[in-house]
Amino acid sequence: MTARAWLVFLGLGIVWGLPYLLIKLAVRELSPCDIAWGRITLAALLLAPLAWRRGTLTVLRTHTAAICAFALLEFVLPYWLIAASERWIPSSVAGILISGVPLATVPAARWFGLHEPLGTRRLSGLLGGLLGVAVLLGFGSVTGTRGWIGVASMVFATLCYATGPMIVQRHLQDVDSLGALAASLVVASAALTVPAALSLPERMPSALALGSLAVLGALCTAASMLGMFYLIKRAGAARTAVVTYINPIIAAGLGVFVLHERIGWSGPLGLVLILLSVGLSTHRGPPARALAAEPGGARHALPRK
Repeated sequence: MTARAWLVFLGLGIVWGLPYLLIKLAVRELSPCDIAWGRITLAALLLAPLAWRRGTLTVLRTHTAAICAFALLEFVLPYWLIAASERWIPSSVAGILISGVPLATVPAARWFGLHEPLGTRRLSGLLGGLLGVAVLLGFGSVTGTRGWIGVASMVFATLCYATGPMIVQRHLQDVDSLGALAASLVVASAALTVPAALSLPERMPSALALGSLAVLGALCTAASMLGMFYLIKRAGAARTAVVTYINPIIAAGLGVFVLHERIGWSGPLGLVLILLSVGLSTHRGPPARALAAEPGGARHALPRK
């Protein structure tokens, strides 16, 4: 990857480690559906006007099926499920489970006809990263029926996250990233509006809950999704998904210092395993030429900073 792609990669790893803490803070006062709708709608309000001025919201008309599928699998279902799961499981456990995205992405890529190279080195990195996450945070934090329902919700959200980038790489590769993202957020917001209205809290949430929701929408959704599109178009969906191995490091640190979750002696060992796995998993040999062959593909996908 290029130096810029590596910076985006590291930035996403940090930003995507924040939602688990923020969701845990918000779900104390807001329903999972309201959290999902709030962060999606805020992100849509930030990005849709920009896409409108660029004239790229027309992607909703030209790629309707792909936009709706991406909205469902990348926003509606996982955002709702993750918030629901954190009612019953610790944020650190949510970070462990979501790290399965890279493993699920590799077979999903082949199902979508995206035959990204998978050698022994990358496969070892993927498996080693999953082991590192397990070592970092350990097990035994899930108890009771509701806890395992929370685990099941996270597993389903992981499958959704593994499929979402495939839709981008297979069906939205030739469209403007900002337009596709903004259109997907608008669709997702509309889909959740009625359920969210039916689950509004009886009293005004605290500033902490609303502030958490604001960061979830502006930083962890709007800004980070633009970064995800950037990486998918330049490094591929399977390689981009490896960023989820950095998330537990951030989630664990926040859990220790903010939520007082315990990691124990396994923390340093898990951290080393995860960082080594990122290097192994992102190695793909010579850069692929497929993207360069697409006229106007990713070169104009993102607005200039």
